[in-house]
Amino acid sequence: MEIKTNSKLEKVLKGGHIAVSSECGPPRSSDASGIIKKGHLIKNHVDCINITDNQTSVTRLCSLAACIHLKNEGLEPVLQMVVRDRNRIALQSDILGAASFGINSMLCLSGDHQSFGDHPKAQNVFDLDSMQLLQTVRYMRDEGKFLGGDTIKEPPNIFVGAAANPFADPFKIRVPRLAKKIAAGAEFIQTQCVYNLDKFELWMKGVVERGLHEKVFIMAGITPMRSVGMAKYMARAVPGMDVPEELIKRLSGVAKDKQAEEGLTIAVEAIERLKECTGVRGFHIMAIEWEEKVPEIVERSGLYPRPKID
Repeated sequence: MEIKTNSKLEKVLKGGHIAVSSECGPPRSSDASGIIKKGHLIKNHVDCINITDNQTSVTRLCSLAACIHLKNEGLEPVLQMVVRDRNRIALQSDILGAASFGINSMLCLSGDHQSFGDHPKAQNVFDLDSMQLLQTVRYMRDEGKFLGGDTIKEPPNIFVGAAANPFADPFKIRVPRLAKKIAAGAEFIQTQCVYNLDKFELWMKGVVERGLHEKVFIMAGITPMRSVGMAKYMARAVPGMDVPEELIKRLSGVAKDKQAEEGLTIAVEAIERLKECTGVRGFHIMAIEWEEKVPEIVERSGLYPRPKID
């Protein structure tokens, strides 16, 4: 039996619309005003807003609290949850906590290794992996039970998703890995930033050949480049990122004060092309500390206005 949640993202996707999500990182502070401001900047141009969970293993305001702040402002948050920092007791507890505040969408992630962050000697947990977290949310929601077997009086009503990286090596396991996440319970997928459009389309061809696009909603990740320096850094230092040399040359070919605008144009062109790619059902726009540009990207890409969902 299919269980429908109160997730706006689910309603947009199942309504046949091209979905648009974005992302905000919480502050390194107990003052939530900054993330509330970011949320209001983009609220009319996206269907929901992902809140990252101590991204890059740097300590920040927790994702759950930030989601609650946005929910209280009438916005639609997506809770990101990593398995790096919590055991199965804490994970299930936070899932219930999110549901109790009407947070109806969640993205299940592994989390960056702690050696990348501000506490490199921190003890990681990984009691469950990201696929087991998917299974946990679905078990709690669909079966109404905790992992220990006890019944949940009011199960969490959550639309559950996962991340996918079409560009990581070896490429040949990328589609089978997606199939495993779908089997584990993923209902939507947000991908790594897409710069190599040819390779992404090749991945999507494999997805379609296996019929996976009919089992999950795939949202392509879009991150605009602010400069050629950013492009070079992402190509060199960010694991699993595929930034073609042609893109770097294109940014290098414009004046320094025009590179940000060119980066926005590249992002818009990517969306316009991928809108025609079979199986792509939406876009996840990750404008890192550049949220004010999300409305422009959405409008220039022909994705505005957003559908009205009750």
